[in-house]
Amino acid sequence: MALGVTLFGLAACSGGGDDDRAPAGGESAVLGPADEGIEGVQAVRVYYEEPVHTESIVDYELRPPAGGIHNPVWWNCGFYDEPIPDEHAVHDLEHGAVWLAYSPDLSEADVEVIRELVRADPKLLATPYPDLADGEAVVATAWARQLRLDAVDDDRLGGFIEQYRDGSQAPEAGATCSGTPLGEPIP
Repeated sequence: MALGVTLFGLAACSGGGDDDRAPAGGESAVLGPADEGIEGVQAVRVYYEEPVHTESIVDYELRPPAGGIHNPVWWNCGFYDEPIPDEHAVHDLEHGAVWLAYSPDLSEADVEVIRELVRADPKLLATPYPDLADGEAVVATAWARQLRLDAVDDDRLGGFIEQYRDGSQAPEAGATCSGTPLGEPIP
């Protein structure tokens, strides 16, 4: 089976380059600081094999994942108060969405900050994420980019959204992240 590689999310959904052979599945590697100028943003090399879609559970190495093989159906973007499967959220990332995985322990005021961000932007997906590290309030993730923050009012959060929403690192930037039978966002 031929392996497709997504390096920084530049390959299309239908496959990847054949110059590098890489591990399959949910494997990824944090490469270090991203070049786009937002302090703390990490560039992530994302690997997946063809086909890029699976209905199986993926064991992502990086959690929340910043790309990789994923479910063929994306989750409707919006705000949620229950976790969703990583495999659906990764498909949203492929379409250029930004995923705000927030701590289930956030105060109501902090959750409302995230909710307001999502209300203002149809390409945001926000869900609680039980596996965040201690002290992490929110992890902002786009395809091949991630920013871990200890406060939701950190100015870098808005910069991350602006920089990476439908950014050139997303294989299918500009594609929709709504219109599926999966998920009913909370207004």
